[in-house]
Amino acid sequence: MFKPSKHKADIGVFGGSGFYNFLENTKEVEVETPYGSPSDSITLGEIGGKTVAFLPRHGKRHVLPPHKINYRANVWAMKALGVSRVISPCAAGSLQPHVKPGDFVICDQFVNKTSGRKDTFYDGPITTHVSPADPYCPELSGLAVKTAKDIGISVHDKGTILVIPGPRFSTKAESKFYTAQGWEVINMTQYPEVYLARELELCTLNISLITDFDAGLIGDVEPVSHSAVIKVFNENNEKLRNLLFSLIEKIPAERERCGCGDVLSHSRV
Repeated sequence: MFKPSKHKADIGVFGGSGFYNFLENTKEVEVETPYGSPSDSITLGEIGGKTVAFLPRHGKRHVLPPHKINYRANVWAMKALGVSRVISPCAAGSLQPHVKPGDFVICDQFVNKTSGRKDTFYDGPITTHVSPADPYCPELSGLAVKTAKDIGISVHDKGTILVIPGPRFSTKAESKFYTAQGWEVINMTQYPEVYLARELELCTLNISLITDFDAGLIGDVEPVSHSAVIKVFNENNEKLRNLLFSLIEKIPAERERCGCGDVLSHSRV
């Protein structure tokens, strides 16, 4: 049985360090879920008159590697807070030469190469098949692209994000194969986060901040390292924060014709 939290929020954000330090009127809350504890306590704050719930998916001290994140608890906690829209920024690598470090990609598709992650809320007895054909919210995606362009951020208005298990990066051979498929972005956390949000009828937006060219993309590119990823991410964190703040202020109070809020109506026999 779904149990709403006594705390309420309008918009949820999964993300890394830095963002929640700039929210106004913040407080930390704990949210219980049937799936255990989320990655950390959730910070509630205000942006443009909206209450925003921020949850660092790796924990505030970055102690959870991608394959150890309790994605179901994280997404359930957002739903329990009354959130209907979730923004899911992430650091990511590029698989194509035209997608450069420092660029932002508003992804519209994913390819899942992870295995063993708990990736559904529906284990029965009601058989439920939620389609991920279009996993990201078109309304939020369009608004994010427009907002990024308005504030001068280099943005790609679509892209496919490949999700690998982690914590290791790709070999050059793997990366070369991924590039050959035409996919643009590589990351370790978008699945099952985005799909679980869709199962709970949440609108989801991905903002991929490109931190590196994945190994093997270009003949003499340096293999990706965690320190290099963090360096580029920190250099562009201000741009990401500006985009998030500007975007959240523009998100309308009610969902319109995106269809994300009624997926269960055509997902059950």
